[in-house]
Amino acid sequence: MTAALRNVELKTRDADPEATLRRALALGASDEGVLRQRDTYFARARGRLKLREQEPGGAQLISYRRADGAQARTSAYRIADVADPAALREALDASLGTRVVVDKRRHLLLYENVRIHLDDVEGLGAFVELEAVAAPDSDLTREHELVARLRDELALGDPVAVSYSDLLLDRPEALLAAADEVMRSAHAPYSQFRVGAALRTPSGAIHVGANVENVAYPQGQCAEASAIGALIAAGEREISAVAVVAEKLDVCPPCGGCRQRLSEFASADTPVYLGRPGGPLHVTTIGELLPLAFEESALG
Repeated sequence: MTAALRNVELKTRDADPEATLRRALALGASDEGVLRQRDTYFARARGRLKLREQEPGGAQLISYRRADGAQARTSAYRIADVADPAALREALDASLGTRVVVDKRRHLLLYENVRIHLDDVEGLGAFVELEAVAAPDSDLTREHELVARLRDELALGDPVAVSYSDLLLDRPEALLAAADEVMRSAHAPYSQFRVGAALRTPSGAIHVGANVENVAYPQGQCAEASAIGALIAAGEREISAVAVVAEKLDVCPPCGGCRQRLSEFASADTPVYLGRPGGPLHVTTIGELLPLAFEESALG
């Protein structure tokens, strides 16, 4: 695997891909042709871990961390070439689980050290992505300047703050499926009421937990609390979306204690999906579940 690399990235939706292509070529960008890419993202990884299978070209395992944000942001990543992507995909799925798959058609152009991606993403639509690749000793000033210039010259719109994988995962179905899967591992021999919770973070990771009962009832733990423990153990501190699934209820809201627990790491407008995959769905927010929440400011 390579040493850690960095780039400065910006992504926007593209209302007119043909016009964007014309502008890029007029600026002097070189046309590197069209690629087909399939990115498989794996679960239970710190940051993001994906296997990229590309035609033409080979396959690479890419590990990266990048904070979400509405402006150009820095991504730190490592890349390893993969000789047998099918075998690696199967092994990683068996050990980590697959989070989401992103299929896209990418028209690649190069402008100085900036990769211009004109992407058509299955299920999401057309986007422009700018990636200014940084030299190891760069302070990133030049990279930010190039991305800002290209954003203006290409007449790009408002930035998209998250990755394609996150846009797909922000749909309720992905989180509900993760919560449903972990629910089946719940330890609930006394109540026979199994619950699963899934928490997505801004890093793109999904952390899951199931309820764990104890013969001494007060020692049990709710699914939401279990998921928060997994999130903290992974070094995360922020929740960007929540899903809760119960075996015996179509819609199972968190208990009062878990609403307070979730509010510790989420904002009032963090979405909460209650239901089950392919079934009933109730969408609410942390603020709606816990109005007048007890917050740090109350401690004076």
